[in-house]
Amino acid sequence: MSQKQTPNYTFALIVVIVVCFLIGFVTTMNNSMIAFCKSTFQLTDTQGQLVNSAFYGMYVFSILLGMLMNKIGYKKTMVGGLGIVALGFLFCYFGIGSFAGEDGLIHVPAEAAAATALTTSVFYTFLGCMACVAIGIVMLQLVANPYVMVLGSPERGAFRMTLSQAINSVATVLSPIFVASLIVSGSAEDDAMVEKIKAALAIDPNAVFENPTAKGIASTIDPSQITTPFLGLCIFVAVLCIILALLKLPEIKEGEQDVAPTNTPDKGSVFKYPHVWLGALAICLYMGLEIGVPSMIPAKIQSLYPNVGDHWISAIATGYLAWYWGGMMVGRFAGSAILSKFQPRAILSFCLIAGAVCIAASFVLPGMIGVFAMLLAGLFHSVMWPLVFNLGLQDLGKYTKAGSGVINMGVIGGGFLTVCMGIIITNFTKAGDIQTGVSIAIGLMFLFYLYEIWFCWKGSKVGLKS
Repeated sequence: MSQKQTPNYTFALIVVIVVCFLIGFVTTMNNSMIAFCKSTFQLTDTQGQLVNSAFYGMYVFSILLGMLMNKIGYKKTMVGGLGIVALGFLFCYFGIGSFAGEDGLIHVPAEAAAATALTTSVFYTFLGCMACVAIGIVMLQLVANPYVMVLGSPERGAFRMTLSQAINSVATVLSPIFVASLIVSGSAEDDAMVEKIKAALAIDPNAVFENPTAKGIASTIDPSQITTPFLGLCIFVAVLCIILALLKLPEIKEGEQDVAPTNTPDKGSVFKYPHVWLGALAICLYMGLEIGVPSMIPAKIQSLYPNVGDHWISAIATGYLAWYWGGMMVGRFAGSAILSKFQPRAILSFCLIAGAVCIAASFVLPGMIGVFAMLLAGLFHSVMWPLVFNLGLQDLGKYTKAGSGVINMGVIGGGFLTVCMGIIITNFTKAGDIQTGVSIAIGLMFLFYLYEIWFCWKGSKVGLKS
């Protein structure tokens, strides 16, 4: 009698891991576009941070999308998510391209009001497209990890999960390089000029470098800087979507998941556990740290070199973002080995304090050394998400999945906290004091660190049986 052959899901696993790469790549790419959008569309710091709002604000639908997933299944959710991501990029290609003239360029009028109206319209078209992409990414995040766990033997599940997270981390490093090389950098001459500016600023921080004449108000915008790379991404995602639709994937049954034991009495609803709501707020404020640092880097550099045009600041700042995400990647690799050896609350406390020290150092260290101190915080931010998330889920028993959905909504913090920072910088910049504005905006992060430490030792225990 022949034994039943175990299905080989190797190719399917590779495709799903590529999806994990895509999630990290697109999420980081969106944040890396802030400086480019600010310089290209002549935005204030407040408007520039709306790039984060358009993307992370879509996480408010995470619970509704989770309910949709339960109704249509995991595979259809993943295929649908990829389709929506592809459509978002396609809408961007045609939407922004529709503003171009016969020569393929967007001509910005000389009259200030008309110029602002045009650039604002193009910018909001971009935001709408990225919001569409974000909805697809939220759907993919719901199903990617569960598929990684079931596409192979249970004994190798932890290895597959670690591999997918590593690939995701690599994507976050490559993404700002992609933006800097293919979107921000207009030409080889631009790249050479950026290096020349960096060398000159190292000698004289007050050196003057104005924006090139082809950028900004009363000139032209080349939409292909955005549309061409986004069309390439659209094609890639569409192919991935078709492949996944044709693949045979195992069914994931929610009812078969184990329920973690708990000593806390059943309260009848996940909404009656205070530490879940406090955990959602902790994730919200954590996003102000993880996303806040790369979002503030362009403004930080601009405050150091006020005589440099924002086009060049965009090119310089975007190139440095890979260092931040690289630190996150290294921290995640190291964290996989450290987390099993030390008490989670102790590790989280250490990382919070170390991250706060890096931000504090950026206030006192001169020039670009202070910027690198901010970038170093990524190393310590890397393991905070899983630690904070798990503290919010402890002792929930059968409500663990529902609690995960509630806490995951905290991601919307990345959409409005950075806008608050941008408002502060904009108001002080109008008053002619960008340095103070940047310092206050970055200083808000210390409040976030304080709450995280409180949640680590006190808030995560509220309402739980000792």
